[in-house]
Amino acid sequence: MRRRHQRFGGHAVFITGASSGIGAALAHEFAHEGADVALAARRRERLQALAAEIERGGRRALVIPCDVTRDGDLERAVALTRTALALDDYRRQFETNVFGVLRTVYATLEDLKKTRGRLVLLGSVSGHVGLPGSSAYSMSKFAVRGLAASLAYELEPYGVAVTLISPGFVESEIRQVDNRGVWRREPPKTPIPRALVMPAPTAARRIVRAVARRRREAVITGFGKTAVIVQRHLPWLLTAAVRRFGIKSRGEPR
Repeated sequence: MRRRHQRFGGHAVFITGASSGIGAALAHEFAHEGADVALAARRRERLQALAAEIERGGRRALVIPCDVTRDGDLERAVALTRTALALDDYRRQFETNVFGVLRTVYATLEDLKKTRGRLVLLGSVSGHVGLPGSSAYSMSKFAVRGLAASLAYELEPYGVAVTLISPGFVESEIRQVDNRGVWRREPPKTPIPRALVMPAPTAARRIVRAVARRRREAVITGFGKTAVIVQRHLPWLLTAAVRRFGIKSRGEPR
């Protein structure tokens, strides 16, 4: 029996006439299936109440007062949706995971060169394996992996070692922090099996060992190593598993 999965996770849905009737019901249903929704209609108060209900369920809802009979309103509403829902996750992930890393590199670069030090970048197994529902996160981690590979060559003449750490599932609160940096007290609705999660102290010991040995990359956790090996050598098998079992990313809360 296939495990049920949300059919519209990672999608943004634009709905006109969303303040009541079929439009409001569709907004609830698409949100239940994992989508973020843009709610367009003339009655702002109705839209705000609907958006509050949807966001209590863990999805994002954008309120856009809009009159489809007025020239320019729909174009404005669609443009706002595109910016607010479709691109924001990618910008936030890149600002944190890529440009945040770059700022750290530039802030420490001269000291690293002077001391022939070690630069450690935090990637992820998601930088090797892209899954449905994680395109923004995976894209940022693929970028970090490319950055680490290039910096390893660029800094080698200065005696600086670059190590990329690519963790799998490690104990942390990351799944309780949404993409806007807000911490949620409630644990995820779909917990990861404990057997697949490495304790943070164990992960830290393995990371320190890799840094001490000046390794180019260390994939942390057995499950993570397996996923990377399968992606690298048997990509068709991973593709078949994703399609057959509806495998998705861990689904960071938004």
